Amino acid sequence: MPITKGAEKANRASLRKRVFNVRRNRAMNEVVKNVRKMITDKKIDEAEALMPTAYKAIDKAAKRGIIKGNTADRKKSRLVAAIMRAK
Repeated sequence: MPITKGAEKANRASLRKRVFNVRRNRAMNEVVKNVRKMITDKKIDEAEALMPTAYKAIDKAAKRGIIKGNTADRKKSRLVAAIMRAK
């Protein structure tokens, strides 16, 4: 529970930012899940078509600080590697 006025203000700001962070994280996880589902369903062309969308969502999450840069790089690398294995 925040005690000071400054802490109360920081708490309000944190709750507002959380909405955007959760939304961005959910979008990223959703598109990554869709790419992986395409790979398991042997729809490689569709998975490759979704890759720019996945890259965009992952990069935006990294830019906003929702995930770290190295985590973003690892996610992108693993998606590409999964597509290459499926081919």
